Amino acid sequence: MHILITGGAGFIGSHLSDRFLADGHSVIAMDNLITGDTRNIQHLAGRDDFAFIKHNVSHYIYMDGPIEAVLHFASPASPSQTAPTSYLQLPIQTLKVGSLGTLNALGVAKDKGARFLLASTSEVYGDPLEHPQSESYWGHVDPVGPRSVYDEAKRFAEAITMAYHRTHGVNTKIVRIFNTYGPRMQLDDGRVVPNFVGQAIRKEPLTVYGDGSQTRSFCYVSDLVDGIVRLLHSDEHEPVNIGNPNEMTIKEFAETINRITGNAAGINFVPRGRTQGDPQRRRPDISKAKRVLGWEPKVPLEEGMARTIEYFSKLV
Repeated sequence: MHILITGGAGFIGSHLSDRFLADGHSVIAMDNLITGDTRNIQHLAGRDDFAFIKHNVSHYIYMDGPIEAVLHFASPASPSQTAPTSYLQLPIQTLKVGSLGTLNALGVAKDKGARFLLASTSEVYGDPLEHPQSESYWGHVDPVGPRSVYDEAKRFAEAITMAYHRTHGVNTKIVRIFNTYGPRMQLDDGRVVPNFVGQAIRKEPLTVYGDGSQTRSFCYVSDLVDGIVRLLHSDEHEPVNIGNPNEMTIKEFAETINRITGNAAGINFVPRGRTQGDPQRRRPDISKAKRVLGWEPKVPLEEGMARTIEYFSKLV
């Protein structure tokens, strides 16, 4: 296939490029490089089956030639209060790429007769009252809080994706991505994995907000990519959770990072005021992914973290 990946120079988009090329497809990575980085795809430069286009997908997308699949992964994804590329620092751009960007990417899929896959998020569930979260749960959301620019952009993106499927017959897929980690994350993007790993490598105390009882479920990027590829080739049109159901508290995660890295500086607990709207619990119900895709994560946390720490060690 000829595959277009928006956000193709980003963390997940670049790993998808690697996987599709390894599977024998050709890839066009499109990115405006606000949060993406050409270093993530520099190893692909010069290949006949790979191309990079610098473009903001919130503007009209023109594609010449055949396209059999469009994967829409363009969007800021970090909730950091300080990182310049977080969605809290880029609220309008985040809303635009979730609305106009999704519309434009869907337009390419409709025009080319291509299948379309939307990268959605567990954040559509908000601060959930259902645990674990299944695809049938409609969420407990704040539509006007600071984090809503990301959450609501993704909820709109899901709605317009289903509208294109029902109205125009576009072969659409929606993946709801839970916490993912691995090489090519930005060290300063404000998410918990790079935050903790960076501090641990520098032998600093790990910053934990509140008492650390909030939970997350961490999925290694190669497992996520495998689930996405399976979903793209499936007949499923409704949303599918892809994530690791092994839930742990942030305090337990911090202790794990300190142990793996040999960091003796411990943990620094700070008030939770800086994390307004931060979900208290997050764990995917992956029953549907198992049933429909035959998918479940395989990479153990310590193995995936060892690979991630090795990558970040070269950046610090």
